[in-house]
Amino acid sequence: MWNRTAALAALLLASCRAEPQQPRFPTAHRDVAPIVGDTFSTEDARDRVGEAQQVMQLAGVRPGMWVADVGAGEGYYTVRLARVVGPKGRVLAEDILPKVADELTDRVQRQRLDNVAVRLGTPDNPKLPPHTFDRIFLVHMYHEVTAPYAFLWHLREGLKPDGLVVVIDANRAVQRHGMPPEQLKCEFAALNLKPVNFTTLSSSEVYFMAFRLAGPRPEPEAIKACGSVKS
Repeated sequence: MWNRTAALAALLLASCRAEPQQPRFPTAHRDVAPIVGDTFSTEDARDRVGEAQQVMQLAGVRPGMWVADVGAGEGYYTVRLARVVGPKGRVLAEDILPKVADELTDRVQRQRLDNVAVRLGTPDNPKLPPHTFDRIFLVHMYHEVTAPYAFLWHLREGLKPDGLVVVIDANRAVQRHGMPPEQLKCEFAALNLKPVNFTTLSSSEVYFMAFRLAGPRPEPEAIKACGSVKS
């Protein structure tokens, strides 16, 4: 009896030791904007400004590409990306709110967007399949990411080796739902992502910035957090 008990205890101890430790990421040393909702503006108003068309042109989106729309919300960019990549391309639309993801799934089905899939992610992990995407879009949402270093650590694995992460945000304080470009560049640099294009869009505050892989993914404990950078 004692031998069986000892053996069971040893087995349980070994299994505890084998349990992988969760990565430890630095926290954001800056403000994080609250999520205000899945609707940014009316789609007609956004189309009149022409931001999506300009962004897709700057990002070099072409038929046949695989793209991810992270923080897709109501799917404004999702449906427009689906049209551009065409039937041979694919769009993965991700959001962290189950209700939003369900509503977007309904929209995709209603509009018969056969090249679109919807995925539910978590605040620190968009759960993208690895080495899959030519472009990953973060549109007016990065300032709401509560754990930016964990988020980027997971997100960058979804890129193909020559892929780009495309960020659209406003050059204003995070509290005002913006992201100063220098703050963005610092946080992406911590994950070995370097900027390759910066363009101010039609609104003087809104900008386009694209990043590509510039080195291996660092160990979580080796990531050096950025301080708060003012706009």
